[in-house]
Amino acid sequence: MAAARVVIAERGIDAPLEEIARRADVGIATLYRNFASRDELVQALFERSMDEVDALVSEIGGDESAWDSVVNFMDRLGMWLLADPAMPTIVTRIGIIDPERRPAMRFTGAMTGIVEQAKADGDLRDDVTSIDIVLLATMLGSIGRYGSEYVAQWRRQLDIVLDGLRPEGAPRRPLAAGPVDLDSYHRMLRRSPASS
Repeated sequence: MAAARVVIAERGIDAPLEEIARRADVGIATLYRNFASRDELVQALFERSMDEVDALVSEIGGDESAWDSVVNFMDRLGMWLLADPAMPTIVTRIGIIDPERRPAMRFTGAMTGIVEQAKADGDLRDDVTSIDIVLLATMLGSIGRYGSEYVAQWRRQLDIVLDGLRPEGAPRRPLAAGPVDLDSYHRMLRRSPASS
């Protein structure tokens, strides 16, 4: 399963199963004995990741303020996705395999009260929802597919997004890193599984 995550992150959800088996140092027959199809492997990867998500969500909410919990959640979810860059494509495939699954409910249920409290405290824009928070964190975390050297860019983008979530007149955060230059940006795009 670890090899599958790496290969999917590098080559996309339709990466050859033979490559996954090779990276896992097993034969293709062994892979098929454990997972009868690609979708069965994807479902197993998804279930293991949801256990990690449940652990992450259970730790959110004990911060000094609701706003701090929003920041902590976005940071933790983004870092989790950076560490597992295959996850966004796995979740997308789960939506095709099983349209009734709603993995985002694990996040939005935990975040709804925190978001409402942050708005009541005047720390979060009134028009932001818990779904916005989950979606933004997921979008930012997808930077992980470009490689670990771009983690600093993820922090910069997170700071920009957090400023956009604040109500008018709130203080701005200093950005975590300098902007990426055009050459680095093009290198990032060439690393994307979607462009290979």
